[in-house]
Amino acid sequence: MWIDPDKLREFILETELIAPTDFDAVALEAKTKGKSLEEMFLASGKIKEDDFRRIKAYLLGIPFVNLQREKIERNTLFMIPEPIARKHNIVAFKKGNNTLEVAMLDPEDLESIEFIKKGVGLKILPRLTDNESIKSILLQYQKSLKSEFGDIIEKESRLLEAEGEGGALGVSEGELKKLAEDIPVVKIVDTLLLHAILQQASDIHLEPFERELVIRYRIDGVLHDAMILPKNVAAGLTARIKILSSLRLDEKRLPQDGRFKIEHSGEHTSFRVSILPTFYGEKIVLRLLPDAIAGFTLEQLGFHGAGLERIHEGIRGKTGIILVTGPTGSGKSTTLYTILDILNRPDVNISTIEDPIEYQIPRINQTQVKPEIGLSFAAGLRSLMRQDPDIIMVGEIRDRETANLAINAALTGHLVLSTLHTNSAATAIPRLLDMGVEPFLLVSTIRLIMSQRLVRQLCSARERYTPTEAEFKELKTRVEAERVLDVLVAENIVSKSDGWSKASFARPLASPECADGYAHRIGIHEIMTLSPTLKEMVMTGETAARLEAEAKKEGMNTMLEDGIYKAARGVTSIEEVFRVVSE
Repeated sequence: MWIDPDKLREFILETELIAPTDFDAVALEAKTKGKSLEEMFLASGKIKEDDFRRIKAYLLGIPFVNLQREKIERNTLFMIPEPIARKHNIVAFKKGNNTLEVAMLDPEDLESIEFIKKGVGLKILPRLTDNESIKSILLQYQKSLKSEFGDIIEKESRLLEAEGEGGALGVSEGELKKLAEDIPVVKIVDTLLLHAILQQASDIHLEPFERELVIRYRIDGVLHDAMILPKNVAAGLTARIKILSSLRLDEKRLPQDGRFKIEHSGEHTSFRVSILPTFYGEKIVLRLLPDAIAGFTLEQLGFHGAGLERIHEGIRGKTGIILVTGPTGSGKSTTLYTILDILNRPDVNISTIEDPIEYQIPRINQTQVKPEIGLSFAAGLRSLMRQDPDIIMVGEIRDRETANLAINAALTGHLVLSTLHTNSAATAIPRLLDMGVEPFLLVSTIRLIMSQRLVRQLCSARERYTPTEAEFKELKTRVEAERVLDVLVAENIVSKSDGWSKASFARPLASPECADGYAHRIGIHEIMTLSPTLKEMVMTGETAARLEAEAKKEGMNTMLEDGIYKAARGVTSIEEVFRVVSE
């Protein structure tokens, strides 16, 4: 839908969203590049996407609705199926005698409106809304489905229970295969997987105990009880998951690892399966891995300011090593894949050696490590070097051989990306030295070291507050207050003259959409580059603590300081930052 540029300019300037000079600069750039004003404003970041939607709604005469706190009747909500609502960002929220009001993000999506009109047989009244409203309504689908799934699982579990007691011990492979194909077992497993996807879980835990099977989901880094099933269903569920993962049904004494994939709402999700014998049976953990990573940006992952500039400067290089460090589950792979997605151009050859391949990226050659046949990181890296790569990603540097091969690749004209299990950016240096890497090789090749953790984000229902004197005093014992204040000033959170007196933070509020006040996660980071001074310190064998102190003098913000900055922005809470950093 066409919007008159003059009316757009007049309205934006009246609302004082941006200065006239900024508007004219964006308009000129849009004309030069042949793009719309909307595209250029969103790309520049000067106007937020939801703010622009409100502007469009006003200028086009389309009502704008905020549904963040609205409870939609189930019959109305389900007039648009959840997969359609999720895919097209369109939800039904109010039904009249012959009309259905729908909220959407794109008023030009006439195809979706026509499709829904044919499906419900009512006149469709489109309304514009924002991202948070759509997310809020999609959560209502999930809660309805959760109770529905619970009913299905309870019903099917009772059917299995009625078939008799007994575990899987002594049962033949043929009997296990037959058990895995029973309709109740298939329904329970399919329901569990689908429910976990809708809950945006990262892991599913199936834990057998003496009298019950406990199922838990890890959501936003925290384990939650999902349901408790009778113990006798465990054998069937285990057999079903083994069949899906192409694992041995009759092997119950040794650990097994496998993988399978399912499709839901047009999107594929891979499940990485780990089975471990325990005292009461076999514990199963399934890691959920969406097949696509495209669409993430470094900004969405939580990078900002000077740290973001350092990353862009680092990845512009043709050679050298970029390391991402942190514990398991801290988002290292997602950061690397996002960088690869940025670097993925037709004129470069990108190859990876991974264990496992977590996301699949078009036009990137990805190789899976298979130690059982001799395909280790080192062996794979040697072969990659003969494949004429420009950029190489090594899933993890675990040993001296892989470290030396990665460094040799960086020295011979390649950009190498990899991960390392260390707690901070500075400790990556002594870790590599412990592996036997020569100091002069490190200072010659390392371009950038990032360390990160994931913190839970606050929901839209949150409370702003100013710390009391006692709270501020405690905060100063955990962080260097002046350094954090400098970041807040640089990012225009507070002014230098006001200082900490005007600083406020956010904390969670429970709401129907977010039981504990948190949803999703974002990274907190520290990003270290090797300056001449730091290189000299590496050569003379200085400790990680001394290296970190020097990096901070040169402008590096620690993860804790980055977390406090995000708490001041209202993205997360101070308590969540302290919880994650202290782990």
